[in-house]
Amino acid sequence: MLYAVICRDKAGALQTRLDTRAAHLAYIEETGIVAMAGPFLEGGQMCGSLVILDCESLEAAQNWAAGDPYAAAGLFDSVTVQEWKKVIG
Repeated sequence: MLYAVICRDKAGALQTRLDTRAAHLAYIEETGIVAMAGPFLEGGQMCGSLVILDCESLEAAQNWAAGDPYAAAGLFDSVTVQEWKKVIG
């Protein structure tokens, strides 16, 4: 199943994102369940994340989101994990 992890950064947290980015990207590579991902932008600056996971359950997707180094660094103001259906692309 596919799950969308929708994350919004805390205001003023760009440096936290930049400092943690390498660990976040390594986590994506290590876990092997990310189908696609990328940052949200405001004024050309990263301000959140959209990650599409291919995993067996909502609980697995929530656990992935909780284990993200960005989450551990306290980057996010909000995180939503929602089942998602690919229709186009």
